[in-house]
Amino acid sequence: MMWSSLQRRSLAIFTHRFVSQSNLTVTENGRQWHGLWCISQRFLHRTPIQQGFAGGISSTSFEISAGLAEEQVQIQKVALDFSEKELKPYMAEWDQKEVFPMDTIRKAAKLGFGAIYTKEDYGGSGLSRLDASIIFEALSQGCVSTTAYISIHNMCVWMIDTFGNTEQRQKWIPKLATMETFASYCLTEPNSGSDASSISTSAKKQGDHYILNGSKAFISGAGDSDVYVVMCRTSGAGPKGISCIVVEKGSPGLNFGKKESKMGWNSQPTRAVIFEDCKVPVENLIGSEGSGFSIAMMGLNGGRINIASCSLGAAHASIDAALSYLKVRKQFGKPLSKFQHNQFTLARMATDLVACRLIVRNAAIAIDENHPDVVTLCSMAKLFATDKSFEIVNNSLQMHGGYGYLKDTPIQQYLRDVRVHQILEGTNEIMQLVIARNILKD
Repeated sequence: MMWSSLQRRSLAIFTHRFVSQSNLTVTENGRQWHGLWCISQRFLHRTPIQQGFAGGISSTSFEISAGLAEEQVQIQKVALDFSEKELKPYMAEWDQKEVFPMDTIRKAAKLGFGAIYTKEDYGGSGLSRLDASIIFEALSQGCVSTTAYISIHNMCVWMIDTFGNTEQRQKWIPKLATMETFASYCLTEPNSGSDASSISTSAKKQGDHYILNGSKAFISGAGDSDVYVVMCRTSGAGPKGISCIVVEKGSPGLNFGKKESKMGWNSQPTRAVIFEDCKVPVENLIGSEGSGFSIAMMGLNGGRINIASCSLGAAHASIDAALSYLKVRKQFGKPLSKFQHNQFTLARMATDLVACRLIVRNAAIAIDENHPDVVTLCSMAKLFATDKSFEIVNNSLQMHGGYGYLKDTPIQQYLRDVRVHQILEGTNEIMQLVIARNILKD
């Protein structure tokens, strides 16, 4: 793996204190366990270092670093350390006060997280989709909502970097990579959700400009972002009539709806984006006319892995919280960790987490390798990981009892934030249709 100078500087700053732990191993004190009991006891007897955000390389397959190359482990440690110091202490405040932490997000960009899988020539980090998944999983342990916005921004940057021409890349990528400017993805409309090919926002060419009319719904970052990657209709009905145009904040005719009040994802604003005779230069067309739907779908493959990775981080953090709580909370004269029901539930949570991580990382590799079944693999990963991760978080909340329902604990926030992951980037019902269509084809 080739690392950019930015990555090397980031690692030098954030990983020096972990070097001494790189050969850490953990023994089991002669314990031997079997089946579900084995899994639950292995988790219940993890050492504090194994449970920590930035612990050493683990000797077990349950750990977040399992199966990663040494370079990826170091990148992961950078993300975990940032998550622990810059996100987790503030996630509750950002949620309750609906703060969009733009300064903190820009700090993440200084680590190379603003353009993770964008080419290096204009400031991207040049990492793989697997690396991005690892980073988003780590960051989301600190704040799912903030990490999810960073992931959407990355998807937008990748679209411009991959399908834009040299002038477009030169114009937008440098500031997007540092997150001096923020990006939003505009596909969904009030009357077009899962049926993305039916969008009606129009872009009529008049001289050297496009005139856009229509609206987009549920747009993350809308109103605060500087660059909007818009899917709009430049010709007839169907997917071949859709094009991709970049609309910059301040463009004549670009307006925004009210800030939505949401169940979760409260550290990022969500608004409608409204185009009323919005005038955009023709040179803002990404790719060719009619290629927008293809660009959107390719972007969503990665977007589904990014969101699934954010769910993994919440699930991992929720299991860690459950472990700590079960060991100290006592009922009927013994810790909750001694009750077999809790042990078996914990065992299944752990098993689901490992399975989710494997299927997500496998799909990320499929994108990197341009696998012929990449659409299906990404759909499977998004479906399975977001469903199972929500179950894991919900089980953790149940284990906490009434305390889990209080806003003093992070579990309820993880639950509210990951719920939307089963809806966006293609609902999980649509994911099932995509998968079924693939396995039923001749």
